[in-house]
Amino acid sequence: MATSITPSIRGSIVAIVTPMQDDGSLDLAALKRLIDWHVESGTAGIVVVGTTGESPTVSMDENCLLIETAVKHSNARIPIIAGTGANSTAEAVTLTEFAKKVGANACLSVVPYYNKPTQEGLYQHFKTIVERVDLPLILYNVPGRTVADLGLETTMRLAELPNVIGIKDATGDLARGTELLRRVRAQIAPKKAFAVYSGNDDSALALTFVGGDGVISVTANVAPKQMADMYRHALAGAIDKALAINDVISPLHFKLFVEANPIPAKWALAKMGRCGAAVRLPMTPLSAAAVPVVESAMRESGLTQ
Repeated sequence: MATSITPSIRGSIVAIVTPMQDDGSLDLAALKRLIDWHVESGTAGIVVVGTTGESPTVSMDENCLLIETAVKHSNARIPIIAGTGANSTAEAVTLTEFAKKVGANACLSVVPYYNKPTQEGLYQHFKTIVERVDLPLILYNVPGRTVADLGLETTMRLAELPNVIGIKDATGDLARGTELLRRVRAQIAPKKAFAVYSGNDDSALALTFVGGDGVISVTANVAPKQMADMYRHALAGAIDKALAINDVISPLHFKLFVEANPIPAKWALAKMGRCGAAVRLPMTPLSAAAVPVVESAMRESGLTQ
């Protein structure tokens, strides 16, 4: 089985946007520029084609192209975690096979959405993927989007599997995350590495302070250096330094979600000249009412004047 990579991927991991042209086609040149920016900024890793990467509206071929482009352009300068989740187990296996073939470091696999599997169904889904494909897999639990919720007991069962190396917990429930970390330390850590990443920028620092491994972040799209520095301090135990940075950028954690992610993040990146703001239907451009909300967060966080 593949060697766990979690010890080297700790800190601020960006759930990178998928840049698009105004006609909705992929803007691979902009994606490459964003990857270079994250390398320069100290980002710990890149998740490509996650929720923030508009995975629901890219085709299978585009999903594969984005993964391959990210892997090739990163050229081993930064770990690439491929978004390969699906509500079809067979489709998730196919995407994960491709990610392995092109050299991704790991995959991020979301809880199957819409079809509402049981806990046993969730276990068998992820078990099938890691048994079929020798690539480290990070679970992704985001019940606010998937409806299905990966329960704690199911998570612990999956954590026992050799190639399941971590979880992105986007429940936003700190009590639940703290209990998960306690269980991981007691049951899993003596046998293998298993990372717990927050998927919520607004509470991720708190989860890191109680033993988490960092964040898979939306905010890092627009403030990569600040996020990288903050989690470097947090993981080193420099709590005051981490909090000082968070005090400045915290408006982004909240106001980048004034409309559905990644609409505000893409608008902010366009404002910064990093890529276009285009999104695919059913996502729509940032509304006029939300523009001043995102603008104020950018000003308060020092991204713009």
